[in-house]
Amino acid sequence: MLGEEIRKARLKAGKTQEQLAHEAGVSRQYVSLLELNQKSPTIDVLLRICRAMDVSAGRMLLKIEKTS
Repeated sequence: MLGEEIRKARLKAGKTQEQLAHEAGVSRQYVSLLELNQKSPTIDVLLRICRAMDVSAGRMLLKIEKTS
C-alpha cells in the first residue's frame, strides 16, 4: 500500500533510504519501517518525504486509492 508507493517513488528518484531519510528529516530505520508498511507516517512526514522525492503526496494517495 503506502509503503510500496514510497519505495517505488524513492527508487524512481534514485535515492537510498539513507538519502531520503536525511532529506526528509527522519531516520533511515523509519523509512524502512514505512516501506515495509509497519509504520504509517503523519501528514507532515508524508509531505516531507514526498517533497524530498519531488513527488505529489496527493498523486501518491490517489494511486493507493485506485488499487484498494
